[in-house]
Amino acid sequence: MDRERGSSVGLQVPKISGAPARRFLRVALLGVTMLVLAGCSAADEHQIRNLAMPDRITEQGPYTYELWKWAWVAAMVTGVIVWGLIFYVVVKFRRRSDDEVPRQTRYNLPLEVFYTIAPVLMCIVFFFHTVRVQDIQTELTTPDVTVEVTGQQWSWTFNHGVGEQNPDATGQPDDYAYDSYVYTSGDGSEIPTLVLPVDQRIQFNLRSPDVIHDFGVPSFLIKMDVIPGRLNQLQVTPTVEGDYVGKCYELCGVYHSRMLFKVKVVSEAEYQQYISDLADAGQTAEQPIIGGANVTTQTGLDESQSQEGSEE
Repeated sequence: MDRERGSSVGLQVPKISGAPARRFLRVALLGVTMLVLAGCSAADEHQIRNLAMPDRITEQGPYTYELWKWAWVAAMVTGVIVWGLIFYVVVKFRRRSDDEVPRQTRYNLPLEVFYTIAPVLMCIVFFFHTVRVQDIQTELTTPDVTVEVTGQQWSWTFNHGVGEQNPDATGQPDDYAYDSYVYTSGDGSEIPTLVLPVDQRIQFNLRSPDVIHDFGVPSFLIKMDVIPGRLNQLQVTPTVEGDYVGKCYELCGVYHSRMLFKVKVVSEAEYQQYISDLADAGQTAEQPIIGGANVTTQTGLDESQSQEGSEE
């Protein structure tokens, strides 16, 4: 009798009445639902609809968003399958007796084959669509406007061409797209503004005179490294006028957090007026300001041309 009592005590688990457990589950679920709904503002709802992605303001942006959206769908389908199998096992193979001990060496060959093949197929599909979207986002065609961008420690210089563009220009030294330029540059006390015309294909020629930076605008849904000694090129077509923000996405030094810039997408007439305003302010150059081996200031200008607060 004592032996039987001892064996049963070792295998027994606490029993919970079904009705109180279900009641507790309903109350907890209701409480969590009310808490989530109470915390959803209009901005939160907008973020949920966008799957936490920024609004798309370029012709290329929706491709990135679609890739992101279907990745979420694939993740949710995978989660439902895994959760379903877990719940199935919990119910199907639950303990039915206090004295029951399940077999510890059983395996399911079809399930293991499925868990091997399914992830491989998912990786292949993800790889295919990622490469497709990447090819679309990095495609280079004849641009309508070319902007020479210099990322330097720790701000940005934007060079806008004046006059007719040479569509065959490579962007290398002595082969720029325009005969003259106007520029704007940030410094330690001023965040620069990048002005772009709407519905025009913009090419950014990206350079750095010092360390690796990264040019990115969240609403573009794309970013690209700015690497010393290398010309990287990126094209986007803004489709929505408005004010946006950009920043450096690469840790580039102690004042990396200063590398912010504003983006203003405007009409063609406003863009041309902006170019004229920069010229009237004397911010002109025969070639774009791109820094180089002899750079002595934050903007890559000579000492006599440096802006107040820009010298490091």
